Amino acid sequence: MPFMIRPVRRFPVCCPVAYRAGLSKGCGTVWNISLSGWRLSGDLPLHVGQTCSLCVTLSNAKRVFVVAGIVRWVRGDEYGIETHVSNATTQARMVQFFQHRTQERTQSAS
Repeated sequence: MPFMIRPVRRFPVCCPVAYRAGLSKGCGTVWNISLSGWRLSGDLPLHVGQTCSLCVTLSNAKRVFVVAGIVRWVRGDEYGIETHVSNATTQARMVQFFQHRTQERTQSAS
């Protein structure tokens, strides 16, 4: 995979995730997140190009659901997921989460 600068900022997290690929279910951890992609590790193997749905509970106790994400890369049991289909509630919760995290970082740097 060629080097590419991500167009959006990723935020480090450590949140439980449940995901589905076809009829199979998996559980794992989301390690970083943005509006367009997630890095996660889990117990259900995924393959590049595969579509999956994801449900994660963020550290602010808000649950977000992505109806369709595409696996873009695989490294062992870690996966890069490009998120494609989520509803307005999920988008709003994620934006709120990112704003809060950015505000926390700004305050801790002061």
